[in-house]
Amino acid sequence: MTIAVEVSGLHKRYGSTVAVDGLSFDVRSGEVFCLVGPNGAGKTTTLECIEGHRVPDSGTIRVLGLDPRTCGDELRRRIGIQLQEGGLPARLRVWEALDLFAALFDRRDVPWSLLERLGLTEKRDTYFVKLSGGQKQRLFVALALVNDPEVVFLDELTTGLDPHARRSIWDMIRAIRDAGTTVVLSTHFMDEAETLADRVAIVRDGRLVAIDTPEELIRSVGGEDHVSLTASGPIDPAPIAALPGVTSANLRDGRLLVSGAGDGWIGRLVAAVEAQGAHLRDLSTKGPTLETVYLTLTGEPVDSGAGSTSDAGTDA
Repeated sequence: MTIAVEVSGLHKRYGSTVAVDGLSFDVRSGEVFCLVGPNGAGKTTTLECIEGHRVPDSGTIRVLGLDPRTCGDELRRRIGIQLQEGGLPARLRVWEALDLFAALFDRRDVPWSLLERLGLTEKRDTYFVKLSGGQKQRLFVALALVNDPEVVFLDELTTGLDPHARRSIWDMIRAIRDAGTTVVLSTHFMDEAETLADRVAIVRDGRLVAIDTPEELIRSVGGEDHVSLTASGPIDPAPIAALPGVTSANLRDGRLLVSGAGDGWIGRLVAAVEAQGAHLRDLSTKGPTLETVYLTLTGEPVDSGAGSTSDAGTDA
């Protein structure tokens, strides 16, 4: 598989503060690759070094085979960058921003189709200052895609957005990947990484903690599954709790809540409920998540994104 980004032994410090401490990883062409970790983990500094905006203290970086320190102009024509903190003149219209960025890349044909692709057609004549938070983020992504990049870098793209806007942005990221563009995304929302990423690199204190697909990372730490069910008749939780693989079974508000680990225990649970003469009405399961992985590997909680809100409005 072709490698789009190679990072080896990356170090960067600011005075006595070590921001990145020996990071090494690669990004495969055509994937969504997520750098995850809490604020201050070194994600943004890592991206800025890869993009050529910062010079690392040591280590090697190759993006599309190019060194960002020596081939910056050539590289920037082939990549797209959405910065964590960006802005445009308040009274610049959406179409004017796209036209301006196309001119910066010497594009004679302005890619107006990006407005439709990113749901901004109706906002074409709207001033930047009048856009909602989600619309501004979409515009920044459109500007990052104006040069038809091979790799696009998105830094904390959904921070501050409400749940509706975040999910709309997620759909947009999937569409970018499906169109053939490699996506490198940094986030401190574990649900975001679990939903979007083909592979995840967990970063803490500037160091790589783990890297793999979300599924393999979750599988690697094990953990319990949780089942919630209701049935047509009464259930005695005591024999359920004694089943192989079951770690706890309790009745709460008419629901049987059961936790367990390993293979086959949910099937045994269903059989045991029916053996008591009860018939299932509904059953839901919840397994370990990427947040579980992070807690297990680092011992620290991290934002799941569930409470993300936006003062800029809900229109994504």
